Amino acid sequence: MAHGTAELSSELCPHSSPTQSFFHLHTVVFSMGEQNHSPRKELQPRTRAEAPGKKSWHSQAYALGAVSNFMSTFLTFPIYKVVFRQQIHAMAVSEAVRQLWHEGPQYFYRGIYPPLLSKTLQGTLLFGTYDSLLCFLSPVGPHTLGHRWAAGLMSGVVEAVALSPFERVQNVLQDGRKQARFPSTFSILKEFNSYGLWGRLSLGYYRGFWPVLARNSLGSALYFSFKDPIQDGLAEQGLPHWVPALVSGSVNGTITCLVLYPLIVLVANMQSHIGWQNMPSLWASAQDVWNTRGRKLLLIYRGGSLVILRSSVTWGLTTAIHDFLQRKSHSRKELKTD
Repeated sequence: MAHGTAELSSELCPHSSPTQSFFHLHTVVFSMGEQNHSPRKELQPRTRAEAPGKKSWHSQAYALGAVSNFMSTFLTFPIYKVVFRQQIHAMAVSEAVRQLWHEGPQYFYRGIYPPLLSKTLQGTLLFGTYDSLLCFLSPVGPHTLGHRWAAGLMSGVVEAVALSPFERVQNVLQDGRKQARFPSTFSILKEFNSYGLWGRLSLGYYRGFWPVLARNSLGSALYFSFKDPIQDGLAEQGLPHWVPALVSGSVNGTITCLVLYPLIVLVANMQSHIGWQNMPSLWASAQDVWNTRGRKLLLIYRGGSLVILRSSVTWGLTTAIHDFLQRKSHSRKELKTD
């Protein structure tokens, strides 16, 4: 779970034109409640608990995650870019907006392609990997908190390994100080590829990997550990289908982002550096972040309100849509077997 940023995540809506897709998703999400209002039905098991031992995963779930993450990234990217400037320069929201406005609208969506690609991949990796690992750890169920935590932790590791290079390129592109030297994604890739093999990994594509690994693994473990218990508790109240999933995803996204936000700031600062010279270590980078924020925890969380809000919206929508798709797929299976 690449939360916040960087971070949910993150942090969603579908394809076609952004405006049409957003309102189409709004209609689909709210139509969930018309399917069934029975509290009993709400407690139908999700993931592989529905069919113990079955080794397949529905391609539509991958597609839904990909489309949702793609659209949410596009819609929330301006907010994220403002937050990124705050994390790098420790400035107020108004000052960050003013800085972006001064650079011109042609740079407003600069750096969006890496996160679009990475978030699309994240939507397919996160849920699919978690489900496969959960089945491996507990083929016939029930899935305990320990199983969910372990599967979530390992899926976060997979996510970090696969997507860290995208986040690295994205953070360089979004740093206004690098625009003249690195005007495009290609120029950054050319710089990384000029290093030796070890340099490409440690100083290039995987710069700041350890805090990324900690953030993603812990974030995914927290999200998957408490998503279903919160959702099932709300479902017992007889709420429409989409409400428990939406609230569960929002609450998990908010808490996870709030807890891990210092790591999000550290990653943004570490990955904004480029070149062989003046490349601080992990400890030196952490000290630099602490000192530039006046050695105050409150200043480290500057910009966090927007990140946490975006994470809440993003993961609420993601969870609701994913849950809706699983229920629809499960209903079709029941109709075929009857």
